[in-house]
Amino acid sequence: MTTQSGPSGSPGQTLAATLTGGIALLERAMAYTLGSLQLVTPEVMAAPTPCSAWTLRALLLHMNDSLQTLHEAIACGHVDLEAHPAADYGDPVADPVGTLRTRACRMIGAWATDRGPTHITIVDSGMPAGLVAATGAVEVAVHGWDVARACGTTRPLPPPLAAELLPLVQLIVDDTDRPHRFAAPEDVRPTATASDHLLAHLGRHPD
Repeated sequence: MTTQSGPSGSPGQTLAATLTGGIALLERAMAYTLGSLQLVTPEVMAAPTPCSAWTLRALLLHMNDSLQTLHEAIACGHVDLEAHPAADYGDPVADPVGTLRTRACRMIGAWATDRGPTHITIVDSGMPAGLVAATGAVEVAVHGWDVARACGTTRPLPPPLAAELLPLVQLIVDDTDRPHRFAAPEDVRPTATASDHLLAHLGRHPD
């Protein structure tokens, strides 16, 4: 069994699709994750997540930070150590789920405008905005799956979304990202779904 099989396009095709469809991917990933947030109750905040070092509350706080960074990226064309005021709203410590929903709405709204930058500076390097959005979609979608698992539910990623994210994940995540960002890839059957292949590549056991 291997995680290296499964549906994928060539790196060139993947990158081209990402540049034109990254924002749409981010919107679809966020819609999926908002569905997972409906499962969260106060009783499960201390539950473990597939990210072994985090409880559900810690994961939600991390997701809030990630959405603020994505908002900053498109609002001012760069990502650095100082948060952009336009992305600073809500209190994730007091209400992690409510704040996350608000940030999701405003972040997607910021990306949907046609006045945003086409290139985003990240520390000392740059990246096309579409690729930043698509990379954000990967994190948003996978953490949406993590939230559902922490709540005791399995919610596979929607097949069309997973099929589009999988070749991107295989392109941008490699051994240099392990083990500090992702665990070792899990084994799944070559015939497993795109959702299972994607999760396994990121060190999660789909079932």
